[in-house]
Amino acid sequence: MDTENIEKRFKLLSPFLNEKQRRILAVIEAQILGYGGVSCVAKATGLSRNTVAAGALELKRGSFEDIAGVKERIRKPGGGRKRTIQKDPALKADLEQLIEPVTRGDPESALLWTCKSVRRLADELKKMGHETSHRMVAELLDQMGYSLQANRKTMEGGSHPDRDAQFDYIHHKVKEFQEQGQPVISVDAKKKELVGDFKNQGREWRPKGSPEEVLIYDFESLGSGPYEVHDLSQNKGWVSVGVDEDTAAFAVESIRQWWKTMGHTVYPQAKRLLITADSGGSNGSRVRLWKIELQNLSNETNLSISVCHFPPGTSKWNKIEHRLFSFISQNWRGKPLISHEVIVNLISATTTKTGLEVACGMDSNSYPRGIKVTDKELKAANLLKDPFHGEWSYTIKPNVN
Repeated sequence: MDTENIEKRFKLLSPFLNEKQRRILAVIEAQILGYGGVSCVAKATGLSRNTVAAGALELKRGSFEDIAGVKERIRKPGGGRKRTIQKDPALKADLEQLIEPVTRGDPESALLWTCKSVRRLADELKKMGHETSHRMVAELLDQMGYSLQANRKTMEGGSHPDRDAQFDYIHHKVKEFQEQGQPVISVDAKKKELVGDFKNQGREWRPKGSPEEVLIYDFESLGSGPYEVHDLSQNKGWVSVGVDEDTAAFAVESIRQWWKTMGHTVYPQAKRLLITADSGGSNGSRVRLWKIELQNLSNETNLSISVCHFPPGTSKWNKIEHRLFSFISQNWRGKPLISHEVIVNLISATTTKTGLEVACGMDSNSYPRGIKVTDKELKAANLLKDPFHGEWSYTIKPNVN
């Protein structure tokens, strides 16, 4: 059969035809060819054989009035091939699960990005039983807010050889706690913000030629450091706005306030708590006071507190960066933080379309630096190291009196 000429005619005419007219042309070509025409036309035009066959049946029934395409609707309501995501609702969830262990984030942007290629992701999804392609994966990632980007300025230091293994370990630990209904939080301390009539980065809508006036000079001594706690399962955040130093005592007090204000209500039957945190700063893996303060919190709440630190040099990969702080920073951009009350109100007003809710409170306590923890005090802590990198992952259980 003359499939070559059919293909040429179809390519030449297709730009001038709508979907209905292309279907009619294919049916007519098939009928001219006679027996075997449907298969031949389907092969030449790239249309589905079922589409051509169905079109032939409709033409026979005389249901192709208005061949010129005057009517707006070409398909019946609900017609056409169903999107894969509609036929396979688990596809999106499995794709996100594949990305989770290696997701990176920029604290100043809500955009997420992944270092796995779409072809590799598509191959993995196929192994899981999904019908997909790298193009479909790319489209889904775009819908989910992900983008494959260059890796400039993501490294903060030397890469530890077990970096990826630790991220995978944290991922499975988080899933374990969530499946058992136990709370999982991500924590982080942010830089001090200037309190007063000082310039804040970003822009907001105001009358033309009438920007909000601020002082010319900034003074760091007027700063205030927020400490953030994000419930990964509930997508709810707690932020403590401190007026003193960012120490381990302030960090644990912020977690304590989250538990009293939000956590205990949501997880009344909780026996364990998992904290994911950076390896440095006030909640660093080597900070002795951090472990002692967590021991005090464990004794008070009767919770076994597990901690998983991100490997050194990967603080920007902390989920809290792109799931909480980025939205807070967007909410107060361009607004002078003239008082602690303004800071608290701006943080508390932060919401997202995905349901993020943020509560905020002031912490006016004093947290002096330089508190020493002796070897004896540290040894008295009921601390159990995990088999894999116990310096990064450990559990503090309540002391039995």
